[in-house]
Amino acid sequence: MPDTVCSAAEYISDLLNRPQVRAVMEYLKEKDGETLSVQLELCAVRSPSNQEKARAELYFSMMSGIGLDEVRMDEVHNVIGLLRGTGGSGLPAAVLAAHMDTVFSADTDCTPVTKEDGMIWAPGIGDDTRGMAEVFIIAKALCVLGIRASRDILFVGDVGEESIGDLRGIRHLFSSGRNIGCFLSIDVGKPESLVINAIASCSLRFTFSGSGGHALNDFGIPNVNNAMARAASRIADLEVPEDPITVFNIGVMQGGVSPNAIPSEAVMDVNLRSVDNAELERICSYTETSVRDAVNAENARWNHPSVKITVAEKILTRRPGGLQSHELPLVQTAVAAYRAFGMEPLVSKASSTDSNIPISLGIPAVTLGRGGRCYGTHALSEHYDPKDAYLGVQRNCILLLAAAEY
Repeated sequence: MPDTVCSAAEYISDLLNRPQVRAVMEYLKEKDGETLSVQLELCAVRSPSNQEKARAELYFSMMSGIGLDEVRMDEVHNVIGLLRGTGGSGLPAAVLAAHMDTVFSADTDCTPVTKEDGMIWAPGIGDDTRGMAEVFIIAKALCVLGIRASRDILFVGDVGEESIGDLRGIRHLFSSGRNIGCFLSIDVGKPESLVINAIASCSLRFTFSGSGGHALNDFGIPNVNNAMARAASRIADLEVPEDPITVFNIGVMQGGVSPNAIPSEAVMDVNLRSVDNAELERICSYTETSVRDAVNAENARWNHPSVKITVAEKILTRRPGGLQSHELPLVQTAVAAYRAFGMEPLVSKASSTDSNIPISLGIPAVTLGRGGRCYGTHALSEHYDPKDAYLGVQRNCILLLAAAEY
């Protein structure tokens, strides 16, 4: 890949002027309808994090029929298609990936509905079934037109990108021993968006336990909901800097079965994020201390001779992060590819995506916008506008060809 903005732009321009590449670009435009059909078919198969097998089997079937050199499903249900390069197995491979899991429960109806204005409504219609469809059609285009780059290309549908999945699919891919030189993920709702940095995060679950009892007869014993509320109040007072980007969220608070019953258990889930690892450690420590202090305060408030409440902590997810220079060749080439298609890249300061894993390992990685435009991501009202969606696919394909040294 080129190592300057100027040469990156020249390289992308040169690629786009090659007859074989022009044929690929035209193919992707012609197959815009097929790409959308694949997206709709995948979306209808429910695929919560850690329950992706059904969608993985469908994707495996799709990828197996397009002419790749090898397609396999690994132990965690990642689907991996290989297009061998011309430079031999000694060169590190390029990866183009999209994740198969969604944030929605297994009982959520994900059947796409197309409205009169062309907008398509369904939970997960964009995030990330659109990315999966783009990985598929790009792989098919290269196979049909006989395009091989210098490097091997791995086309990946991966599991476990969303919160509780804890990036397990990409963790597994990078622990497999495969020599990977760069990583491209298609997973942002605006086509102009470009993610080059990875925000580190930690999700903690605190389970408060007590004896419970009758609201009248047992009044005076420590209450797990009181302790949870005390902890939440302290966490809400946490001061975080704007730079480095640092955020926190109390996402779940559950406890009790009836207004007139003292609960015996309460659960609180907290998510903490920062692009600075030291800052993440600080707010994690603050949160843990706040919870312990809240439990002690609730026990001290009632000073019951025999009944005390306790708290147990569980790490639900722990995602590594990292920063990349804007001068990195892959980043420069991505910027040039966006501009070649008339898109000024909206470079986010940081995000949490599959790219977190390679970035944390020092392997160049970017997360790319999808073609089309997605609204209401992670909401039941998620919907997708497919207008001119092929432009994003073409751009993502040209960047892949550059990264794989076509």
